[in-house]
Amino acid sequence: MGYVHDKRKLMARMRRVEGQVHAITSMIESDTYCVDVLTQIAASTSALKSAALILLEDHLNSCVACAAAQGGPVADEKMDEAIAAITRLVKS
Repeated sequence: MGYVHDKRKLMARMRRVEGQVHAITSMIESDTYCVDVLTQIAASTSALKSAALILLEDHLNSCVACAAAQGGPVADEKMDEAIAAITRLVKS
């Protein structure tokens, strides 16, 4: 996996996101003011996007770069896959 070098960093970010989502649930259960809940949701969304960018960078620098060096249909497939992933990330 391309993210093996950033696995510890990614795990820490995901644990932080889990905590934020748990906090959102608690906020809703306790009838916290809407804007405060929205602020926490925005923070969680930002943290997830940050993790996605780390994964994307690692994928491009390892999986896609390796396939591009080999050339041929494998390179084309990895490039198409990367473009689709970037498209999904941009649309989210």
